[in-house]
Amino acid sequence: MKPFGTLYIVATPIGNLEDITFRAVKTLKEVNLIACEDTRTSGILLKHFGIETQKTSYHDFSEASKLEKLLSVLKEGKSVAVISDAGTPGISDPAFRLVRSAIENKIQIVPIPGACAGISALVVSGATTDRFAFEGFLPTKKGRETKLKELSGCEQTLIFYESPHRILKTLEDFKKYFPGRKVIVGREITKVFEEFLRGTFEEVIEEFKKKPSIKGEFVIVIDKK
Repeated sequence: MKPFGTLYIVATPIGNLEDITFRAVKTLKEVNLIACEDTRTSGILLKHFGIETQKTSYHDFSEASKLEKLLSVLKEGKSVAVISDAGTPGISDPAFRLVRSAIENKIQIVPIPGACAGISALVVSGATTDRFAFEGFLPTKKGRETKLKELSGCEQTLIFYESPHRILKTLEDFKKYFPGRKVIVGREITKVFEEFLRGTFEEVIEEFKKKPSIKGEFVIVIDKK
C-alpha cells in the first residue's frame, strides 16, 4: 500500500513579504498542491517567490467535497501545503477542519511556523504575557453580549482581531466590560502604515476619532487585570 502524503501547515507574511521563511518557500516549491484561502491573493505571493506549484482554493465557504478532495490527494501519497491569505493557517480560518480530518485519517502533519498577527501585537504591546487568551473575532450580533460578559471576568491578557468598520464599536464595548484595563491596538502590522496605540480605552478611542478615516487590519490586546 502506498504511504500517505504529508500535510504542511505553512505560515506566510502578514504584510511584509520579507517575513516569509526560507523553509516556507522551499516547502511551497516542493509540495504537489497548495491549498489557498484565496488563490488570487496567494498568487501574488507565490509569483513573487517564483513558486509555480499547482494551487486550489480552500476557505470558509468551501463545500465538504473540497476537504474530501484534499484528503484524497494526500491518500494518493502526494503532499499538500495549506496557506491562508496572511499569517498562520488555522488561526481564525478553516484550516483546522482539514487538520482534524488529517489526524482522523492518520496523515502526517508538519507545521512550518512563521508570522502571526496576534502574537506579533502581543510581544510589542507591553501587556503581561505569562498568561493570555486568543479570542479572534467577536460575534457581530448573536452571542456578542454573552461572550463579552463571559470574558469580563477573565484575568489574563486577551487578544482579538477586528475589522476597520467595527473597531470603534468594539472598543466602546470593551470600555464597558473591561473598565480600568489598558488596551493596545495594532494596525497594519509589518506594513507601510504600521501603527500601535496604547493607553486607556478612552484615550485610544479618542485617537481613532481624530483620524479622517479608519483603514487596515486590527489586533486588540487587553492587558490582564
